[in-house]
Amino acid sequence: MHQPGNGTREEITVGVVGADEIVHRIMAVARESGNTSWRLIAAVYSDEQEAHAQAMKIASRVDVCLFAGPLPYDVATRHGDLPVPATYVPVGGSALYGTLLRGTLEGIFDPLRISLDSVPIDDVHAAYQEIGLDPRDVRVQPYVGPESATAFLEFHRELFERGETTGAVTTVPTVAAALADASIPSLKMTPAGVTIRHALQTATLVGSGARLEESRIVTMIVRVPSGALPAHASPSNYWYQELKLSLHRELLRDARPMDAAVLVRDEHSYLIVTTMGSLNMATDELNVAPFLGRISTELGIQLELGIGLGRSTREAELNAQAAVDKASAAGGGTAYLVGPGETVLQLPAARQQGTPSTAPSPVKDSKAVEVLTRLAEKLDAEGDTERVVDAERVADMLEVTLRTARRMLHTLVDEGLAWPMPPARSSKVGRPPRPYQLLVEKVPASRKHA
Repeated sequence: MHQPGNGTREEITVGVVGADEIVHRIMAVARESGNTSWRLIAAVYSDEQEAHAQAMKIASRVDVCLFAGPLPYDVATRHGDLPVPATYVPVGGSALYGTLLRGTLEGIFDPLRISLDSVPIDDVHAAYQEIGLDPRDVRVQPYVGPESATAFLEFHRELFERGETTGAVTTVPTVAAALADASIPSLKMTPAGVTIRHALQTATLVGSGARLEESRIVTMIVRVPSGALPAHASPSNYWYQELKLSLHRELLRDARPMDAAVLVRDEHSYLIVTTMGSLNMATDELNVAPFLGRISTELGIQLELGIGLGRSTREAELNAQAAVDKASAAGGGTAYLVGPGETVLQLPAARQQGTPSTAPSPVKDSKAVEVLTRLAEKLDAEGDTERVVDAERVADMLEVTLRTARRMLHTLVDEGLAWPMPPARSSKVGRPPRPYQLLVEKVPASRKHA
């Protein structure tokens, strides 16, 4: 793990474990986010049962493993604890809407008569109700563990052959391949970009040392923004006292299901103490901020919310203060979570909001930056915007030997200026060349036009 320097964020190395397509998708989303604290290493399997073996291959080089879904995560962890913490990309969410829309527009299936695996039944029914469709003829088999996933293919096949469904939706790549081989109309549901970003942020939090233990104490500060306060917020100001009473009442109402304590902190803010387990439940695994949405609407003001984690109660409160200050600077409407090691997450007040990109920060000047700059210039001249190269291409562009090109790429990875990608599948004999994603955005602006 790379320790943070002065004014910089901690670099976390995330091992991305999954099937080829989803691994590429996760790495693309990470690159687009511009978050320079993420370093990604890919571990690709052809079957979910290989998840543990692939994770173990990279475990010594990563701070945390991010699995492509709950199935590979469970497969990997049922063999015993991994040597590094792990989390996974959740299924469902906005990906369900996109899959249903695609299936309808492309004429793959009738969304009113399909079979669907992995997603909880309540989530499916809620999604259909939100878009005004009747789910009575939709058949769902939720994921409850690796054993249930082995029955997904037969579940889809039997329903289709009996004529009860017109197609299937699955989240499991091997099931999707088997459905295609059986000529059953189907789509593989891939997590949406916002879901992947949240999963990467959660992995960062885990990998930074702030493990998501259920018993970890969490401190939150809810504050009335200064712009919403009257000019004279004194005890004699009836409107302000009524606002404080209403806010306290609403906080207690939302805090009760979390088993959280609500304490008056000062004239303008409240301190809320709970556990990480309760926070996970209240925030849908750190996907949405607590309190902000309903209470802000109820009281007609935009509250500021900061969430702090720490190795001690004191550190958690200090981090909560830093987090609420970040929320204030952002103008409200979103919460911030600050943990040890300068870990920062942003939690929207509602699901519809995305996570803003983090501006890339300069990296240290080195020969690696010079190499990356030269490669970027060559690729720009060729009109290549993908920025994916292998050793042979680097050797051609920079007119160096293949061995030197490989060494250059390894240096770029060590400097955090490139990510190793999964090797492309090839029918040729021998080991396929490994592609690398160049992170050209990490080149300091002063070097790009030097």
